[in-house]
Amino acid sequence: MFFLCALRLNHEAIHGNLGLQRGGDIAVLHILSALMCGCNCSVAWSHMQHHRHAMGPGDIEGHCGHMSAIQVLCYGPRFPMDLIRACWKQGGSKWRRRMLRDGLCVVLAAGVFLWSGQRFLLLHLAAMAAAQCMTAFFAVWITHQGTGGSGLAARSQRGVLAKAAYLMFYHREHHLFPKVPVSRLPELAMRLDAQVPGYAASRMPVVPWLDRH
Repeated sequence: MFFLCALRLNHEAIHGNLGLQRGGDIAVLHILSALMCGCNCSVAWSHMQHHRHAMGPGDIEGHCGHMSAIQVLCYGPRFPMDLIRACWKQGGSKWRRRMLRDGLCVVLAAGVFLWSGQRFLLLHLAAMAAAQCMTAFFAVWITHQGTGGSGLAARSQRGVLAKAAYLMFYHREHHLFPKVPVSRLPELAMRLDAQVPGYAASRMPVVPWLDRH
């Protein structure tokens, strides 16, 4: 749950939706990299490519949305490393410097966790490692699987499941209006359902039987 909550905060920083200067957003990415034990600046770069090339050949993040559930679960441990390699090769010197700062933050945090010997910190380290391996599944595949040839940017859920996922399942709306903060996506979805002809009928829920208006 901590990882998912941090992932949403990280996502808002990527899109500049925290009301901070860009330097503040990058600082948030570095701090969360330490706490989540991953390279969030490579995630940020790849996520912006994902919005630019949604489910297309240049979408490094979203390509796992074309996989089956079993395939993406097996691929999961490779996913963070693929994002790091892609950002390092294609992101340029600015993003490489940011990635190096991320790496330093992760090494320092992991060193402190291991040095302390505190059970809850060691459990946190293990949980973050496991969560990083599952990110391709619960951060990408769930909201994009089956949408590749549909003409839709992503799936979009309503009801209790959308709330349980910290509103991140309003994903079609996010792709259409990425500068809208996640906390405002339910209001945006309600307006689109009511005012855009055909919008509600064409929507693909994440889990149809839990979808409620």
